[in-house]
Parts: sequence; C-alpha cells; structure tokens
Amino acid sequence: MAKTSRRKLLKGAAAGSIAAGLGLTTKPDAATPETRAAGSHKHQSISGPLANATINFGSWQTDPPLDRFPNNSPINRNQHQLTPHEVTIKEGGTVNFIIGGFHHILVYDDGTQPGDINAALSNPAFPLLIDDPKNRIYRGLDPRPLPQDRVETVHFPKRGTYLVICGVRPHFVNDDMFGFVRVLP
Repeated sequence: MAKTSRRKLLKGAAAGSIAAGLGLTTKPDAATPETRAAGSHKHQSISGPLANATINFGSWQTDPPLDRFPNNSPINRNQHQLTPHEVTIKEGGTVNFIIGGFHHILVYDDGTQPGDINAALSNPAFPLLIDDPKNRIYRGLDPRPLPQDRVETVHFPKRGTYLVICGVRPHFVNDDMFGFVRVLP
C-alpha cells in the first residue's frame, strides 16, 4: 500500500472540489425535460405584465394621522378591505398578498363564491377565524403573532376564478372583505 503525502491529499481534495463545483454548474443544462419533470419541482418560466399581481389585505388609515411606532397596531385604524377587489394573472403566475394588520388569507378553488363559505365553521385554536375547508386551496399564516404586517405569495398553476377572503369572521361577514383572482390560460 502506497503512502499518501499531505500534498497529494490536498491536491486530490482540491480536484474533487473543482469537479463538484463544475458538476453543479453544468448539471441543470445537462438535464432533460423528462429528468426535470421526475423531480419534485416543475418550474416554467413566466414573465410579462400578467405574471404577477398584488392584493393589499387591509391598510392603515392616515386620517387622522397614525403613529405606529413602536409596534402600535390599533385595530380600529385598519381599513378592512381587499385592494384591488379583483386581479388577473396568467396560469403559473403568482399573487403577492400584502397584509396590513390582523387579517387571515383563505383562497378557495375555481368557481367558489362568497355565499358558498360556511363562516360558522371556526378554527378550534382561535374561534374568531373561519375554518371552512370545502374547496379551500390555501390557508395563510396564523395572524396572531406580532408583527402582523407581512407578505404571502401564492402560486396559481391553473386557469379559473379563485375566491380570496379574510378568514377573520367579522371582516368577511360584516365588512365584505373578499375578492377574486382571475387566472387566464
């Protein structure tokens, strides 16, 4: 058995590192559509004006002036509204839900209407939240931890018209806090 010198060991490690690095940079180009499809993620490039949209989920009022520093979020100063009420994107596009305040995103499948939601079904962990699972395709983060302001980005892979509601019961029931995402082919 030949004796391995420190120099040979370091050269081997360096060569292996270079080969591994090159393998990582060339591997995606060498993959075929079939081998990429076999993986857990299927990515399709999408661009243009209908690739992404934004819906504001609530907003902070400025009349009279509001000072939220440090971490002041008075619920009586939040505008319980989805703005805009409807957005349009392409299949495979995304919607950025910008949440301002105590709101909970629920997205329901194509064709679901506000009257289809059973607002009496409540979340056992926090009864103020609607928990109607029928046709629900996305339920957002728990809105209770602070800070409540956040962004949640949701992917829409199929065409249709999706209902988006605020899952905080009084916001949906009393303030009509809902809107739609239209997804075009």
